[in-house]
Parts: sequence; C-alpha cells; structure tokens
Amino acid sequence: MYRFFENLVDPFPRGEPSQPPRGLAAFLYHYSRPLLPWLVLMSVVTALISVVELSFLSFLGSLVDWLADADRAGFFREHGWMLLGIGVLIVAGFPLLVLLQSLLTHQTIFGNYPMLVRWLAHRYVLRQSMAFFQDEFAGRVSQKVMQTALSIRETVLKLTDVFVYVVVYFTGAMFLVGRADPWLMLPLVLWLAAYIGILVHFVPRLRRISMAQADARAQMTGRVVDSYTNIQTIKLFAHTLREQDYAREAMTGFMDTVYRQMRLVTALTVTLQTTNALLLVGVAGIAVFAWQQALISLGAIAVAVSLVLRIRSMSDWILWEVAGLFENIGTVQDGINTIARPPAVRDASGAAELAVPRGAIRFEDVRFGYDRYAPVIRDLALSIGPGEKVGLVGRSGAGKSTLVNLLLRFHDVDGGRILVDGQDVATVTQESLRRNVGLVTQDTSLLHRSIRDNIRYGRPDATEEEVIAAAEQARAHEFIAGLSDPQGRTGYDAHVGERGVKLSGGQRQRIAIARVLLKNAPILILDEATAALDSEVEAAIQEQLYTLMEGKTVIAIAHRLSTIAALDRLVVIDGGRVAESGSHHELLARGGLYAALWQRQSGGFLGLEPAEGGYAESRATAVEAGG
Repeated sequence: MYRFFENLVDPFPRGEPSQPPRGLAAFLYHYSRPLLPWLVLMSVVTALISVVELSFLSFLGSLVDWLADADRAGFFREHGWMLLGIGVLIVAGFPLLVLLQSLLTHQTIFGNYPMLVRWLAHRYVLRQSMAFFQDEFAGRVSQKVMQTALSIRETVLKLTDVFVYVVVYFTGAMFLVGRADPWLMLPLVLWLAAYIGILVHFVPRLRRISMAQADARAQMTGRVVDSYTNIQTIKLFAHTLREQDYAREAMTGFMDTVYRQMRLVTALTVTLQTTNALLLVGVAGIAVFAWQQALISLGAIAVAVSLVLRIRSMSDWILWEVAGLFENIGTVQDGINTIARPPAVRDASGAAELAVPRGAIRFEDVRFGYDRYAPVIRDLALSIGPGEKVGLVGRSGAGKSTLVNLLLRFHDVDGGRILVDGQDVATVTQESLRRNVGLVTQDTSLLHRSIRDNIRYGRPDATEEEVIAAAEQARAHEFIAGLSDPQGRTGYDAHVGERGVKLSGGQRQRIAIARVLLKNAPILILDEATAALDSEVEAAIQEQLYTLMEGKTVIAIAHRLSTIAALDRLVVIDGGRVAESGSHHELLARGGLYAALWQRQSGGFLGLEPAEGGYAESRATAVEAGG
C-alpha cells in the first residue's frame, strides 16, 4: 500500500528542464504541475474530514438536548440507531479518511514534492553559463536550490490547508451558530474582521523580514563554505581569526533579522490571544443571555462554545501557518532570483550536433568583452588548419584564455563568429561542441569521487583496461596504486577529496591528462597544461603529450615558451588581436614581441631550442631534451 502511493509521483521526470517563470504564482505552478491531481485530491479529503468534525460538533449539541429532555428508560430505543450511526462514522469512516489523507500527504506528496523540485532546478542550474557560477558562491547556489525546494512544498501545502480549513470551518461555524441564534454570528464576524486586520498588519512585515533572513542565511552559508573550500589558503596566510570575523559579520547580519522577527512574533502572539479571548467572552455571553431568554437550548450553547474553542485553537495554527507561508514565500522569491535566471549562453533553436571530420578552426573578426566598455578581443582573425599544432603566446591579460573560452562557448562573442570545420559554434549544441574538445588547464579541479570515476569522466563507457592504460600514459598509474582514503578505499577506488585536495598539484594534473587521453577528442586545448609539474615529471610525460597531440588540432597556451616553441606555428596575441604569427625561428628572426618575450626568458626555462623542420623534428628534439 505504501509503495503504491509513493509511486504515484515520479520525482525524477525525464525531458529537458525548461526555464522557470519569474512570477511567484507561475513559478509555484511550474514545479507543482506534476502533483496537481494529488494536491486537489488531498484538499478534497481534508475538506471531508473538516465536514465530519463539524458534523460531530453539531451532533454533540443535539445529544445535549436529547439528554436534557429524554426519558432515560426509552432513550436508547428512541436514539439508539442515531448513536450507533455516529459511532460507526467516528470509529470507522473518520479513520479511513484520515488514512487516505495521510497516505496522500506523507507517501505521495511530502517526500516526492521537494525532490522533484530539486531534480528539475538542479538540472536547469547545471545548464547555466560559466559566468553564472563565477558570480555566485557554490554553497549559496546549492543552498538556494535545496531551500527553495522545501519552501515550494511548504508554501503550496500551507495555502491549500489554510484555504480548506478557513472556508469549511468558518463557514460551518457561521451556519451552526446562526441556525441557533443570528446574534451569535456577530462576535464571529467582528473576530474575523479583527483577525484579518492582524494578518494585514503583521504578515507583510514578517514576509519582508523572512526575505531578508533568507538572503542573510544564504550569505552566511556562502561565506562559511567559501572558508572551508579555501582552507589551505587560510592556513597558509594564518588568517583563521580574519575568517572568523568575516563569518561573524554575516552571522551578525543574520541574527539581526532573527531578533526583528522574534519581536514581531511576541507582539503578534499577544494581539491574537487578546482577540481570541474577546471572541470567547462575546459568544459565551450572548449564548447565556439567549438561553436565559429561552431563545436557544443548552445544546446550542454547547455547540457555540465548542466551535469557539475550536476556532481559537485553529486561529493560532492558521496565523502561524500564514506567517510560515510568507516566510516560505520569501525564501521562494529569493530562490526565483537565482534559479529562474535565463542562461547567458543558450543553444540555438534546432541546434545541430557538431561533426568534426577534420578539425579546422577559424576565428572571423571576433570581438568580445566581459564588460562592453572594455573589450578583450578586438576584430581577431585566425585560421588553424586540420591537425595543426598552434601555440598562443602573449602577456598576461592579452586574451589567450578568453579566446579558448569563446571557442568552447563558455561565452558568446559580441561580434564575428567562430567556425569548426565550417560550422558556426553558435549554431551547434554546446554539449556536442565540448564533446569534441579536450581541455587540460593549469588549475585542475577533480570531482570528489574515486580516481577511476575522475579518469572515466573523459569517456564514461571506457573499460577498466582503458582507464589504466590512460593513467599509465599520463605517468599516473604508479602513484595511484599507493593511494588510500579514510574509508579504506585504495588505488583507483580511493576518493580524491573536494576539488582533488588530497592530491598534489602534479598528481591532479596527471589525472586530468589521463582523463583527456581517454576522451580522445579531435581538438585538444592545453592551457598551461604542465605548469603544475616539476621539470622531472614534465619531462617524463612530455612524450605522452606529443602522442596525445598526434592527429589532433591543438591549441596550446603557455607562459613558459620552451614548452610550446616546438609547435607548428606560434601566434602572438597582443591587445586582443593577432600581433605576429609564424614558427619559432621565424618569429625570433623578425625581432618583434615574441623575440622580446623569448629573450626575457633567456631561451626558456628548460633550455630547449627547437630544431629546424617544423613539428615532427621539433618533437624529436624536445623529447630528447626532456630525457
């Protein structure tokens, strides 16, 4: 039975996630749509339960009147069947309704609802552009996804509960007391007016504070997570106290919202209880006066007082539900600002899969700037032939890495276009583009998973033998065999820690190279790929890098010019444009910017002077020099 109700909703629906709308109601509907039939059914069952409870209260009034007037000897003969029917309803019918409500609430909705939201929101956020993640704390984004999922569930459930109870109970109470004496409706009407006034006064204030609190909580969490993520830097610079102050500043801001919220809570509680007391006195006073005038029966008094007591307890619950509702609405609206942002980089409508039979790359008058008033790339034109190995050279900030990011379409160009085998990268799917490009960067980040999973990330269907072969090519197999983690996992099963912190920089780099070796994409980008390696390790894997480059179109970036001097062609980028282009010897003979950079490095850190004859002969020279 439990499994049946749990399976009524699939928390992991297939299909591409669409952009959530920015409006609150539309945002709630967007994520609630798969559960709407069950939410409606739950509301209907809840309304039936409320009707049964009101019917029981009405019956109690009738029972009091029967007991006051009935002949004891013939009481059961006259009212026995009615008593039996009510008893069966209470003992059998009511629990069945409660069981159905509980199964729908706890098995169908409660667990599946937030997981469905998390699944859809997480998949959508994963499709955001790189700029989105560069501008946000990772902890802040993850917390908003998790918090928003729970708050959407709480908002919708509270809305339905409050609506059902208010409509059914208050309408039923007005009907029952009005049937006894219309004057009994007066305190209820006045109380309702006062209650609405309390809501109008306090709830918007609670909502504003809750929104501020949600943002302060996310800021506090983001700062704490940022400290943990960069713990090595904090300890290296001995800034533990500085980080404490940094976190305390955010925590103090959060506590300020808590204090403001609790002051409102105290005022709200006192106001509500005073209003409820006046309701009880008003209804009881009018009921007793009407009984004294023989206008109503004792049973009517019992019903009226019971309803007031029930409404008093429910008014507390409803008010806090409404306060909680707006607290959750504040969290949802805060989440909308993050989750519902449109991606800066989108696939074009009907985008095709990129096919790379040759690997030719062409930049045509490309313009780009992170800030429109400060361009980084200016009308850059560059053609790279199929299988050509090109090194990008230039001062820091010249635009080399930006050019690579544009090729990978982490950002869209402001003007011009980039072609791969004649296909504009803006017209193909981002995933197919990146599947055809292998990238090794200086700042290698690994997933907090096993060594095997990190290498196999390059090609998830790779066999164990292929994973090990890639590790051996990258000179990583030897150190992998000696790895272990606190859970006792060893070798390729050992986990590397967040961002690979348990490995040295050189070890992380060799894992990254193994991953790209396994991927075997037709276009290869090396962005300071060996910068984290010492000279001995770099020399050891140099031959493997050249093997990796065979048959591929290669773009390599390096500040250590000796590591790329052996490539087919070097392109000097300066001020966002191509300043020089040619082989190492051609550029030295020209005596321009490249020659100045080479001279500054005194012939390069490794003392490598490439031979004449282009890439093939230079590779042999480089391998020999590397030992």
